[in-house]
Amino acid sequence: MDFKIHNKSDKPYNIVHTENSVIEKCIELEKELPHFMDDFFIYLKNGIALSSRYAYLQDVLFFCKYLVKETNHTNAEDTISISREDFNKLKAKDINRFLGDYCTRYIIRSETSTVVMENHNRALARKKSSIAVLFKFLYRDEIMDNNITDGFNPIRLPKPQPDAIKRLEIDEVARMLDAVETGIGLTDKEMIYWEKTKLRDKAILILFVTYGLRLKELQQLNLSSFNFSRGDFKIYRKRGKEVNMPLNKSVEKVIMEYIEKERAEDSQILEQHKDALFLSLQKTRMTQRAIRQLVKKYTAIALGTTKDNGYSPHKLRATAATSLIQNGFSIYDVQNLLDHDNVTTTQLYAAHKKDSKRQIVKQFEWLEE
Repeated sequence: MDFKIHNKSDKPYNIVHTENSVIEKCIELEKELPHFMDDFFIYLKNGIALSSRYAYLQDVLFFCKYLVKETNHTNAEDTISISREDFNKLKAKDINRFLGDYCTRYIIRSETSTVVMENHNRALARKKSSIAVLFKFLYRDEIMDNNITDGFNPIRLPKPQPDAIKRLEIDEVARMLDAVETGIGLTDKEMIYWEKTKLRDKAILILFVTYGLRLKELQQLNLSSFNFSRGDFKIYRKRGKEVNMPLNKSVEKVIMEYIEKERAEDSQILEQHKDALFLSLQKTRMTQRAIRQLVKKYTAIALGTTKDNGYSPHKLRATAATSLIQNGFSIYDVQNLLDHDNVTTTQLYAAHKKDSKRQIVKQFEWLEE
């Protein structure tokens, strides 16, 4: 069947297509879950971000499979057959056993392999959040008689420490950009590809360290996202927020050099990829995986380590935040630029500014010992 999307919104086709793919996955998950959750599906559809909706449904289905396969809380033979009465009999202790015992380590067996799955506190906390949202909704919707979520055991997460934030220092950013400009540090095989993609790779890295873009935000960029005469470009952030970002001279220069000197001609590109800004050597939109590997490769050179230990795009987001604060921009300006929901997230990067002040003062002594 030929699947087409009739897009009446202002969003580019590639973003609408990606979102619709996730929506289809959500619908498939919902088909496996009990019908008494139908109103919960509507709540997720209209109340939270699409990516969160998909994650919540995955967690809820995982819990329902656990009820069917691992417990005597239901006589249902499949997840869709679980009854509201089965759910109404559940106690907080049943959820605590699921999270604290089963989820920490379980086994997935198939005809060809046995895989041991382990979840640490961060993953457990996400599952707890998904289950809690479900049970609170079912209580509010009068499907469950009691709100059992108050009895869920706490899951302790380590408090984020500024010193634990991984990011590149200014001299490491310089080494990274030097590597992409000269090819220094690349293997002979990597040099072959570098000759064909160095302007593209440089533009990607500059965008990351200038704006602290999320990987998805950069991967979705189109030629039509940029308005060079007005000096800005458009990105789509979490929860569908549409934002115009100002261009500076450095970014405009590297983008234009890539488009004019390296990017394939329109006649060589398939119709669905013609608007994509960053193309692979196959002349298709670069995948998130390919961009992640590119970043790990160049950051590994900057750090003097193996490619496996190179940094992810999110570490370049942290690099941008820290660098902006070290250059005197307020945490509120940086919060706005990076789209942090809470300023306390930005304050973690601000703590590095205190460290830099301490280093300056220690190295600037007026009195000799």
